Amino acid sequence: MIKLMPILIAVVYGLLMMRFSAWRTARELDAKSTELADPRLNPLIKDMAKALDLPRIRVHIYEIEPVNGLAAPDGRIFLTRGFYNRYRAGDVTAEELASVVAHELGHVALGHSRRRMIDFSGQNALRTALAMVLNRFLPGIGPLVANTATSLLSARLSRGDEYEADEYAAALLVKSGIGTAPQKALFEKLTNLTGAHGASTPAWLLSHPKTQERIQAIEKLERKWGITKT
Repeated sequence: MIKLMPILIAVVYGLLMMRFSAWRTARELDAKSTELADPRLNPLIKDMAKALDLPRIRVHIYEIEPVNGLAAPDGRIFLTRGFYNRYRAGDVTAEELASVVAHELGHVALGHSRRRMIDFSGQNALRTALAMVLNRFLPGIGPLVANTATSLLSARLSRGDEYEADEYAAALLVKSGIGTAPQKALFEKLTNLTGAHGASTPAWLLSHPKTQERIQAIEKLERKWGITKT
């Protein structure tokens, strides 16, 4: 029982962290977001809702500057104020921003948002347990090794989710009449938009697939669906 205690402690810690993170995220989003109302974006979002046989898709503006989109664990879709401002400035088209909404809808529909909260607790439990065990054999560096191992695992899982959400978005964009061209065009802009110039970073260390790999995956879908490349 004593030998199992570190693992039990890690599991309990992970569960508590998951609940706290979900509560904190929901509170933050409630306090810093308003529903999107845009004359060019709203019709595109309505087209996607119709394609999904939904009465409405609610998209919110999250009042932070980093360029990003996200799907909350409760299923809500958010675009950051920074992303929306780049759209208002003409750096991103309405169709390209709609492709972000489609991508985040993919995370919701495929269960990624909720699963990531579970993964978060599991990763924290694994990280804590590994750190406790490894620290006995590698004093001082055990936690570093544990953190690196779990971070690599998390990045790999996240990349898989991104490919799945990209595919869902591509199918939705085609069905709603928007097409995949804006989705691919946005990928080409992401590095400059986000300031994430990580060309020298190995792909297996990134939580998102590399831009060209994502575009190639969509073009493979286009060929499969018989869509002419634009």
